[in-house]
Amino acid sequence: MTISRMRHCRSRNLWISRWVVVAFASATALVLAGAGCATSAPGDDPDSGDPEVGTASALSEGFEAGIKTAYAASDVALTTGTWNLNDALIGNSAMDVKTGTKSARIRNNGHVTMQFDRTSGAGTVTIHHASFGSDAAGIWGLFESQNAGATWAQVGTSRSTTSGSFSTATFTVNLSGTIRFEIRKLDNGSNRINVDDIAITDFSGGGGTGGAALSKHTTMGIPAPTSVNDPNAFLSVKSGYVLSYNSGRKVPNWVSWEINPTYLGSAARQDDFRPDDTLPATLPQAQLTDYSGSGFDRGHMCPSADRTVTVAANSQTFYLSNMVPQAANNNRGPWAKLESEARTLVDAGKELFVISGGVFSSSSATIGTGVSVPDKTFKVIVVLDAVGQGPADVTASTRVIAVMMPNANSQISQSDPWQNFRVSVDAIEAVTGDDFLSDVDPAVQSVIEARVDNQ
Repeated sequence: MTISRMRHCRSRNLWISRWVVVAFASATALVLAGAGCATSAPGDDPDSGDPEVGTASALSEGFEAGIKTAYAASDVALTTGTWNLNDALIGNSAMDVKTGTKSARIRNNGHVTMQFDRTSGAGTVTIHHASFGSDAAGIWGLFESQNAGATWAQVGTSRSTTSGSFSTATFTVNLSGTIRFEIRKLDNGSNRINVDDIAITDFSGGGGTGGAALSKHTTMGIPAPTSVNDPNAFLSVKSGYVLSYNSGRKVPNWVSWEINPTYLGSAARQDDFRPDDTLPATLPQAQLTDYSGSGFDRGHMCPSADRTVTVAANSQTFYLSNMVPQAANNNRGPWAKLESEARTLVDAGKELFVISGGVFSSSSATIGTGVSVPDKTFKVIVVLDAVGQGPADVTASTRVIAVMMPNANSQISQSDPWQNFRVSVDAIEAVTGDDFLSDVDPAVQSVIEARVDNQ
């Protein structure tokens, strides 16, 4: 069986590894740790009445138990079982990016391969990846085999490693039965890539990430692992939107929200820009002074005009945690035009689910005291026909709008139509490592995420 795109269905139960706590929960933003204890996200005001979501069984490999100092192909015994490393080794140098003391290092067209099967299938696979030392960017992919390694099929899209610090790549697999995985470097370059913290959840058969159990604003799925224990993917469930906040960059990784006529009213724009007082005081945040004189707008992800039913709802959009430094030509031009287009669809009775954020690289600029400026901004909009519809109502003909816009005034004009920047959802996933619309049927996903909107 050839599988070019097995995405979808991080199971309703997410994994918790030794190093990365992936937590999500019901309307109280529960964080589920080893023994199942639950904690509320500080200061958040999520929806009520949703069921709790538990944790799944998972394999977690961090390469700490193995020793392999040469690139020549050989097997190595690790905590989870025997793995084959070909043109790859286990690195522990100062230039290896790692959790703990070790990580795998791959060069050329090398691979890291499980020599054993999981009999419980796989829901998702999550991997940390980074460039070794100062090496150039690299391309790699995840492959699966359901016949003990006789044949292999790629899972999802190839990923690009561009940073000397860890990024997280999440692949939705949703395959039952025996399965094993292989990580392959695909660019045949001498540049090296570190991979670590491989986590594989069991196949659950339930479908999706259970985004609706977390909040109505993540009904289409949770784009990437997030937790109130991870400062660079901090989960904040608000009444008006859900965000994954990155305290290292001082901007959101992504913001997700629902928009339909019930969110629109006559409340005035509040303009009360401020740091997010619902986040823990220990998390570094952008300040108003960081933006002052920077040459960048305080660019809303969830727009002010999408939340006008009450003053409180509008005010909530002015947290700086909901913003990125945005070039004026982007923010006030095609970006604003797309926001307006979305509300026009809502005025016509449509139900929209929106995800927005920035695209970053190792060369991304900063303003103020280390607030990261995205190289591009992205947005994904699912357009449904009626209020109350959800993932089950998404079909291969459902309209999905996806854009990536340059975040530099020299590369974009305020007069540009927003349509000039349309791309596929797949294209955004390839550069962010996120997995959008993961609660939609995988067969439908494969169609709508590959297509570029032309309406």
